[in-house]
Amino acid sequence: MPQYRTPLRYPGGKQKLTAFVKEILVENQLLGGHYAEPYAGGAGVAMELLVKGDVEHVHLNDASVQIYSFWHSILHHPEEFCRRISRAALDINEWKIQREIVRNPDEYDILEVGFATFYLNRTNRSGVLSAGVIGGLAQEGEWKMDARFPRLELMKRIEVIAKFRDQISVTNLDAEAYFTFQVPLLPQETLVYCDPPYFEKASRLYLNHYQPDDHERIANMIQSFGELNWVVSYDGVPQILDYYRNCRHFLYELQYNASRAYKGNEVFIFSDNVIIPRSSSLPFIASALNRDGRALHRAIQ
Repeated sequence: MPQYRTPLRYPGGKQKLTAFVKEILVENQLLGGHYAEPYAGGAGVAMELLVKGDVEHVHLNDASVQIYSFWHSILHHPEEFCRRISRAALDINEWKIQREIVRNPDEYDILEVGFATFYLNRTNRSGVLSAGVIGGLAQEGEWKMDARFPRLELMKRIEVIAKFRDQISVTNLDAEAYFTFQVPLLPQETLVYCDPPYFEKASRLYLNHYQPDDHERIANMIQSFGELNWVVSYDGVPQILDYYRNCRHFLYELQYNASRAYKGNEVFIFSDNVIIPRSSSLPFIASALNRDGRALHRAIQ
């Protein structure tokens, strides 16, 4: 089971897919190599792989200045960040102060923005920065704003990640700029895992989200990576399947917990040169491989 190395809660967080991503690394002889997430968000998969020693270096990128500020802060100022966690008031007045910082990041320094992002992520519903506080402003709900703020555990996670600071690169680029300028610099033994904002319902989950034309343009860029090893995960809607119609893929069912628990179809998409594992330790992936495996495996033989 995942150890939840990341301190962030993230809508659609993919840490539960870490085992399958490792299986891809093993199948493609990429263990001990580099791993990149152009849409890092909570970076749950990246942190799990790095801490367990499955990859040597991770490259995190996020277009959100708030998310970038968080990762930059815990890598460069972990002691001060943890002090702020230990001393933070968990009340509505403090929540409003931190919300103001998140809304106006240009007016504050990077550590303040990073901590405010973390604070709202841990105190807002489902970790969504634009959502309301857990328990409401009156704090009359069944769950209060401190329900997802276990100080000692969160400080421990940050301390562990900070030990790997020399093996983590963080950038704050638009994905298209990252694909253009950073991806060509990655070592050959790199797996790039792209987890773009969902096609549907993205506007209520992320501060930064795409329009349909953006998704199509990103799909074309990813498919032009050449010999690079890449995988993409998305919500499995017809539009996305059409954008990647020439790529091998399979659909699987995943449970979401943004605002309410529900299940939805997701799709895994693979570059031509990636060898797809024939089985998986994850039941929902194994089921999908069994269902679609004949076509996938025939394509890679």
